[in-house]
Amino acid sequence: MKRFLFCLSVCTTLIVITGTTSHLNLVSSPKQIAEFIKNNPEKASLHLVVDDSVLVNYNADRMMPLASTVKIIIAVEFAEQAAAGTIDPGERVSLSELRRFYIPNTDGGTHPAWLNMITKQGLVNNGQVTLHDVAKGMIWFSSNANTEFLLMKLGIENVNNRLDSLDIKNHEPIYPFISSLYLFNDETIDASELSLNEYRKKSTDVFYTLQSDTSMKNEFSLSSLTMDAQKIWSEHLPASTASTYTSVMDKINSRSYFSEKVHATLNPIMEVVMTNPANQEWLEHSGMKGGSTAFVLTKALYATTKSGTDIEMAYFLDNLSSVENMSIKQSMNSFELEVLSNSSFREKLSTMLEGK
Repeated sequence: MKRFLFCLSVCTTLIVITGTTSHLNLVSSPKQIAEFIKNNPEKASLHLVVDDSVLVNYNADRMMPLASTVKIIIAVEFAEQAAAGTIDPGERVSLSELRRFYIPNTDGGTHPAWLNMITKQGLVNNGQVTLHDVAKGMIWFSSNANTEFLLMKLGIENVNNRLDSLDIKNHEPIYPFISSLYLFNDETIDASELSLNEYRKKSTDVFYTLQSDTSMKNEFSLSSLTMDAQKIWSEHLPASTASTYTSVMDKINSRSYFSEKVHATLNPIMEVVMTNPANQEWLEHSGMKGGSTAFVLTKALYATTKSGTDIEMAYFLDNLSSVENMSIKQSMNSFELEVLSNSSFREKLSTMLEGK
């Protein structure tokens, strides 16, 4: 049976990536990513589990920046609160409330793309959308504005407490990392001199200020986001491990860890790929979330195929050059498709990275 493109969602970019790519030969090749991971162990980690057996454990316990992949935890907390009746996924939210957290030209166009989709689909009524659509926008399009709004709605402490309830040990605190962009626009602050705790606190202070006063948005200048600033910002993102996120993927994929009520909310958020009839032909269910900065590429995914094979994988890349970033991004979809659909490729990947 012919396999189809797996990833249908908008590419997840946290911040604008500068630099030309006209000289690159951006050819999609699943083998390219496997070889890059093997040849750059200082930049890469990968954890692959098939039917509860670890097939690849390559630097999988190394702490690495998550970028937007961290939004999976926020989605889980959203579904848990919905199941508990703490929030109503059908509650209408004004788009103006989301705009208070939106910083133009810093998200790769993801928030405008989400707005365009929900408008075309008739999901906007009187300038409002449902909370559930906001959560979908956070995962499907990786809207940063939606993410910060949901952190406000759900509560940062509750989101971080969810790490404990999921028995996650190797995970840095989740904080409003989009609000932290304002730190680089404040001439009184040298972000490079702040401790990590000070950096998170000041970012959180900005986050709370934006909830009642958005005047600082008028003073925001993209010129402050130099490549040096973006590097600092990227390095300060919440970090975790590939093995940790594979375990979260397993919890979702198993359909036995979370309650049916949680899955009723979580599945439509996580499983955009299942909206494609072509994927429904060979996948029972599947979901994913990725993230990127100018230096980072991450992805966590899960799938159960029609033949009954359970697959969970997370792979994190850091300290990438602009050439490496763009080249690898071009091949991520084909790499993931091969992992999910081709057992021979999985075995070759295991042999390449594990020497088995």
